[in-house]
Amino acid sequence: MILEHALLPVRREQISAFERAMAQALPIIRRQPGCRSAQVTRCVEDGDTYLLLVRWEHLEDHDPGFRGSTDYQEWRALLHRFYDPFPVVQHFAVVPELEQPDPPGPGLGSAG
Repeated sequence: MILEHALLPVRREQISAFERAMAQALPIIRRQPGCRSAQVTRCVEDGDTYLLLVRWEHLEDHDPGFRGSTDYQEWRALLHRFYDPFPVVQHFAVVPELEQPDPPGPGLGSAG
């Protein structure tokens, strides 16, 4: 499993338009072969920064897979105009010795 991480610096005056475009774009990436999940969150401390996390089965599912597809051209047309500067995309692999299952319960944000 590969975790793609991209901090998305969005021009402040375009936040609403970006969120609308991202709502259209997420189904594009989620339907890609090898995509297990895709999530976008907004930074609490810096409201014009978003975090894109995509879980891929294999690195090749993202690149060259998705990035070489016609769907990527649509993704690009929807989103790339909002970034300043352009995001750095990084990929992370699980370190088997450090992997632990998620704890049972309500998860993050619970109050005890």
